[in-house]
Amino acid sequence: MSEKIVLVVDDDTAHATMLKTLMKGWGYTVQVTLDGDEGVDAVTNNPFGLVLMDMKMVKMSGMEALAKIHDFNPALPVIIMTAYSSVDTAVQALKIGAYDYLTKPLDFDKLKLTVDRVFERLHLKNENQDLKKQLETSTFHHDILGKSSAMEALLDTIHMVAPTDANVLVTGESGTGKELVAAALHNNSIRRQHPYIRINCAAITETLLESELFGHERGAFTGADKNRKGKFLLADKGSILLDEIGEMSISMQAKLLRVIQEKEIAPVGSEKTLAVDVRVIAATNRDLKAMSTEKAFREDLYYRLNVVHIGIPPLRRRPEDIPELAMHFLDEFARKNRRDIKGFSPNAMDTLIRYEWPGNVRELMNAVERGVVMARTDYLRRSDLSFILDDEPEQIREAGLNLENISLSKVEERAILSTLAAAGGNKSEAARRLGITRKTLLKKLKRYGDEAD
Repeated sequence: MSEKIVLVVDDDTAHATMLKTLMKGWGYTVQVTLDGDEGVDAVTNNPFGLVLMDMKMVKMSGMEALAKIHDFNPALPVIIMTAYSSVDTAVQALKIGAYDYLTKPLDFDKLKLTVDRVFERLHLKNENQDLKKQLETSTFHHDILGKSSAMEALLDTIHMVAPTDANVLVTGESGTGKELVAAALHNNSIRRQHPYIRINCAAITETLLESELFGHERGAFTGADKNRKGKFLLADKGSILLDEIGEMSISMQAKLLRVIQEKEIAPVGSEKTLAVDVRVIAATNRDLKAMSTEKAFREDLYYRLNVVHIGIPPLRRRPEDIPELAMHFLDEFARKNRRDIKGFSPNAMDTLIRYEWPGNVRELMNAVERGVVMARTDYLRRSDLSFILDDEPEQIREAGLNLENISLSKVEERAILSTLAAAGGNKSEAARRLGITRKTLLKKLKRYGDEAD
């Protein structure tokens, strides 16, 4: 919240101090810099609601500073102060983005009126944004944030598909929010009053997955000491999310196909079948079409699941959504951690927008939470984002170049752990990137022990 903060840029120390005292009496917080270059630096590192800047300064003129500030943040209002004889120059400043100009000696009543008007407009803008956000949170996609064209197209598709009974295949890289899309599909369907059951197919061994999905009879296998309902029966009349569907074995795929086709299940150890009415939503970060061509995924099941396909774009393809997502996470984690963090410095937000985010929204969420915990001021700064600073990859590269005294197994360990981190902790995705099976990855991680954790 930069609403009441003013930056005064004036190389006349006495005049700048007088303005600071005057506006402080009007209820504003004022920071002073004594030249244009210092003003530009302040704007790139701190949030302000208004800049009040002299036109003539020694190191960098007000005109040059205005152009740099406008390039960095075109929405930041800048009021130019100029001598009466330089009004033509002030008009030129208006043309390149100045909000207004005042002639020296300043008319303090006019100054107060102009400054108040700027902040009143800023307050109304923030109120409108808050109202818009409140209206949006009452809509069907309240958990899915983003105003980019890609996200608008995604939300339109969800809006169309949700009320239908069609099976849906949700695809996207790890951390893009496939679970949120699946939940939105259920919560806005005719089944929303009935159960929504989620199961991660990659997290359960093949021998247990059948029982988890379809249930079992008492005595069906060792340890089955009572009858148990499976996820499909629990989801009857509702929806089921089969997450990481690409990790399911071919034999289990055949059993799942039968359930989808026949709309009935056979619990393990039972000869009876039970009718179920379930909408299936499947999610994966893998290319099931390519897998079906390679006979690693049943083609008939692929088409049964892929009645409607919803692909979620990675965060690097929609950087315009990062500010909204980052502020959402900052508000959430500031409350959770009891930290009074008001926002991001301009440089911190610029860093977030420029970063590639290989772990997508999940990585951004973790990054903001870490920044909130580590922040030393009430604004999260670029230095609080040290894990994604521009010089970090160089440091990592420099450390990685000196390999002559490192064993081959240690090199492998570094590669695996860094890939796992880049995949947001998703072991299936990390295994895919490394070109090994998930089982092999788990075996190696077990060997690494605490460092893998």
